[in-house]
Amino acid sequence: MNDSSLLHELISRSALRTPDAAALSYGGQTLSYGQLQAQVSHAAAALLSLGLGRGERVGIYLEKRFETVVASFAAPAAGGVFVPMNPLLKAEQVAFIARDCDVQVLLTSPERLDLLLSQLPACPSVKHIVLTAPAAQPPVLPEGVGLHDWTQLLQTPVHDGHRVIDTDICAILYTSGSTGRPKGVVLSHRNMVAGAKSVASYLENTAQDTLLAALPLSFDAGFSQLTTAFHVGARVVLLNYLLPRDVLKAMERERVTGLTAVPPLYIQLSQLEWPASITEHLRYFANTGGRMPRETLDALRKRAPKSLPFLMYGLTEAFRSTYLPPSEVDRRPDSIGKAIPNAEISVLREDGSPCDVDEPGELVHRGALVGQGYWNDAEKTAERYKLLPAGTAGRATGLQLPEYAVFSGDTVRRDSEGFLYFIGRRDEMMKTSGYRVSPTEVEEILYATQRVGECVAFGVDHPTLGQAIQVIVTAPPGATGVDLAALQLDCRQRMPAYMVPAGFELQAGPLPRNPNGKIDRKLLSTAWLERQQS
Repeated sequence: MNDSSLLHELISRSALRTPDAAALSYGGQTLSYGQLQAQVSHAAAALLSLGLGRGERVGIYLEKRFETVVASFAAPAAGGVFVPMNPLLKAEQVAFIARDCDVQVLLTSPERLDLLLSQLPACPSVKHIVLTAPAAQPPVLPEGVGLHDWTQLLQTPVHDGHRVIDTDICAILYTSGSTGRPKGVVLSHRNMVAGAKSVASYLENTAQDTLLAALPLSFDAGFSQLTTAFHVGARVVLLNYLLPRDVLKAMERERVTGLTAVPPLYIQLSQLEWPASITEHLRYFANTGGRMPRETLDALRKRAPKSLPFLMYGLTEAFRSTYLPPSEVDRRPDSIGKAIPNAEISVLREDGSPCDVDEPGELVHRGALVGQGYWNDAEKTAERYKLLPAGTAGRATGLQLPEYAVFSGDTVRRDSEGFLYFIGRRDEMMKTSGYRVSPTEVEEILYATQRVGECVAFGVDHPTLGQAIQVIVTAPPGATGVDLAALQLDCRQRMPAYMVPAGFELQAGPLPRNPNGKIDRKLLSTAWLERQQS
């Protein structure tokens, strides 16, 4: 088993054991572990030749491709920090990230550089731009910014870089920013390697696995497909898809054994017919980024009856927190499970004391996966990363040095057997008629009616209720509309009166996603309010 302690060692240690084994596939081509390691070593040397200092940032603004992966591991190998920028971001958002964390080197494509040119003068820290291919026309860059060709840089002779230890920073992952400016979650080598080892252990990944990287690599769960696979010497297939059917085609073509995705994608996949061969090799499918609707889970299990379902919960600030073993799915399909290996999860009241059985409280995560706070944002860091009081969560009273934990902002409850259940995000919970209602609970029931394709619930101010529940829905696959009267009747039969939505609005699907592939509740609710006021 891989005994790595640094991020880039996940590749180098596997390359030592099995240099000829397939590591990474993209566009019909595959790199072996030996080839991938060679490219990482040369790219790290190239970054050092550009003057990259220890801890300095390398921005990567690309879709999923070989260069994206190589640069993500080469920057930490050189002693720097990689900053993946979601390819769906606009130029202004990319420029904000570059300024916020002082990106020194930016790797991108000629096409994406064209989009960024107007923003580069506002990014004074950027000193070098590396292109994946030569530009058709020489770009006009701000004075002092060097332009480099990736292929030529890969010819740089390999040499040692800065000293690196596992508590050094290796990555800054920016959140989608749907509720304001994106925040940069700072992660160390120890955070990322511990996460890879933990996830690979409970998913029982082996060198025989083929994992499909369908999620953005700027998303912690997306990058996890690389780290878990490289930890065990498995193969990763990079996929930039336009339609959900493209995911199924890739799973069939590449004989994928493990798929991790978010609920909106699974909802779409569950509504399609799956090639029969998929279930012959798909060992598991794993959910993250929100609760999987029961109807969707049931449909997926029918599509892939031989595949094990793993229901997971995580947050970028601590990578991954809980999972539900497949053996428990039939007994408690609404649970997010228990703590992953090498993590401790508590459910605490506002005063820091532990909650009783079935008492709602805040999920708090401690352990090796807890990140290093938000880059350059002391206020938000203090809100989410807090000291654990002595005597709680394994903290002996004699300990003198403090320990930080992640206070998730998510409300959960723990049953008598220790299994956790997600109730809702604190900033999304709706307060109506004196009751606190989770939007995901409303959405779960709406999906169960089978009258909607996708849906999103949110609270809007109401003079007497406090908040009224508003829902936006799309038509089911193959349907031209939604019978809203019948849907309202179903809600009255399935929900307590205070939970029944006050209004429904039909929209054409699919509903908009944020850059991480989740349905953008904030965007939809804001747009709905603007329509009411116009």
